[in-house]
Amino acid sequence: MKAIHTDKAPAAIGPYSQAIEVNGFVFASGQIPIDPATGSFVEGGIQEQTCQALTNARQILQTAGTDLSHVIKTTVFLSDIANFGPMNEVYAQFFTEPFPARSAVAVKDLPKGALVEIEVIAVK
Repeated sequence: MKAIHTDKAPAAIGPYSQAIEVNGFVFASGQIPIDPATGSFVEGGIQEQTCQALTNARQILQTAGTDLSHVIKTTVFLSDIANFGPMNEVYAQFFTEPFPARSAVAVKDLPKGALVEIEVIAVK
């Protein structure tokens, strides 16, 4: 196992790695919409937060030597399922066919009050 770390994505806020690479797979931890340059959430709503969460994931994957075109599975956590449509509009801008498999669920709360958290699994 190899831990992946980049300053181009938010640092872990607990006892976990930004991602772990093992046997040609990269398992990235869930990304919330923190701008790594400021340490704060991006301004705006669900669309801006989705964009930042996926940008953070992209930076982690690039550090691991892969990219979003190699993502095989995502999990999207939403603080409100009513945000599914606007999240999906932004999400579609980050992926091309064949699209990764995906689960999207509404949860009670997300870290730091985020509207969205997205985790990805990619191959190298």
